[in-house]
Amino acid sequence: MKIALGCDHGGYELKTKVIAHLKERGIECKDFGCYGLESCDYPEFGRAAAKAVADKECDLGIVICTTGIGISISANKVRGVRAALCNDTLSASLTKLHNNANVLALGAGIIGEKLALEIVDTFIDTEFSNDERHIRRINKIED
Repeated sequence: MKIALGCDHGGYELKTKVIAHLKERGIECKDFGCYGLESCDYPEFGRAAAKAVADKECDLGIVICTTGIGISISANKVRGVRAALCNDTLSASLTKLHNNANVLALGAGIIGEKLALEIVDTFIDTEFSNDERHIRRINKIED
């Protein structure tokens, strides 16, 4: 498995912790920036990570900004991406199970590191249900 990551300055510190956690799990990461705490624009990095998922360069994506809102909106502009902002493990599980989300958005200023890593693990470890009703609904989103 290979995961694309993108963040702005508000998500940089959490992104470094997520990458370390993923590497501990033996998961390959591709970091699309940003690479420091200087102010920058989240759409650039959210879009780059999302494009890697849409192009199948990476299996999943994780994007992080202060709230997770702006970067999730940016990621969702990429055709074929279903980015979900999750602040709890139940949402992370259900968005994979029901929506087959392929990009997770996190708000570094909203949730702490421990919860963020639990959400990441839940998102990665949950499989899509493949229920017909969910496939039908996803196809309607993609149209």
